Amino acid sequence: MDFRYLGNSGLKISEITFGNWLTHGSQVEKDAAIASVRAALDAGITSFDTADTYANTAAEAVLGDALKDERRESLEIFTKVYFPTGPMGPNDTGLSRKHIMESLHASLKRLQTDYVDLYQAHRFDHETPLEETMVAFADLVHSGKVLYIGVSEWTADQLRRGHALAKELKIQLISNQPQYSALWRVIEDEVVPTSEELGISQIVWSPVAQGVLTGKYAPGEQPPEGSRATDTKGGADMIKSWLSKDEVLRRVQDLRPIADELGLTMAQLAIAWVLQNKNVAAAIVGASRPEQVTDNVKAAGVEIPAELMGRIDDALGDVVERDPANTAKSSSKTRLT
Repeated sequence: MDFRYLGNSGLKISEITFGNWLTHGSQVEKDAAIASVRAALDAGITSFDTADTYANTAAEAVLGDALKDERRESLEIFTKVYFPTGPMGPNDTGLSRKHIMESLHASLKRLQTDYVDLYQAHRFDHETPLEETMVAFADLVHSGKVLYIGVSEWTADQLRRGHALAKELKIQLISNQPQYSALWRVIEDEVVPTSEELGISQIVWSPVAQGVLTGKYAPGEQPPEGSRATDTKGGADMIKSWLSKDEVLRRVQDLRPIADELGLTMAQLAIAWVLQNKNVAAAIVGASRPEQVTDNVKAAGVEIPAELMGRIDDALGDVVERDPANTAKSSSKTRLT
């Protein structure tokens, strides 16, 4: 496993980070989830990403059980706050001081730890003053319950505003967690240059585009049995927009010779591709089976020659989504309830 600094800080994280968004606590039985975490540890992964909203808090509890016997100092545990949790009352969502404080303390109990290494604003909250949010984060950092602050799917302007307040409050905002893959490059024109200027890294989710970049979904054919596209507990909903685009599926198949040339699987190629971006500190991978983790970590440390990076661009052509406006669209103007 290779490690990279997270933003302009002294914290190193594993460039393959284990995430339990769509699986633990909902789609996968607990024993299988814990086995996947064990496989991640065995593969050298030290960084683990979750959120209070995943499976309505159950994912955090599963991760806490899986890591409880590990040396805490050898791990980097990330979680998030914003989306609705619990009974979803009026204050069970957003980035108000009340929700942040209550959510962090509940997350610490579920994760069975005294602190988290990275606490992330899961989206931008248009209904709470940014100053209120950042002061609450600062209080948690100064109390030692949070070491660093991050965000997820913030625009370049939001990053700039948040970073300025963090600096004023003497805390470190060092990461952003956006969607990023060879098919979804909306952060490249605005978010990445701003992040490089501010000393913020990307911890990217969906590097395999919900599984589309594995090449298992062929145009005009039914999804393979047992794949995410056949999962009725949420996975199918997440991938359906990609599967409706036959041209995308066709062009993805053109990546197979490139993967073969590098001695990689299609999934490994997709993960290695995002790691070629020097502003990316880590790619988040999930798993429902231990062998998926073992396979994905082989993307760590892979260097893709410039000539092959160009061939990937040529293969995907104009099906790549690049519009930076898509980042702003990921944050609702009103809180979800």
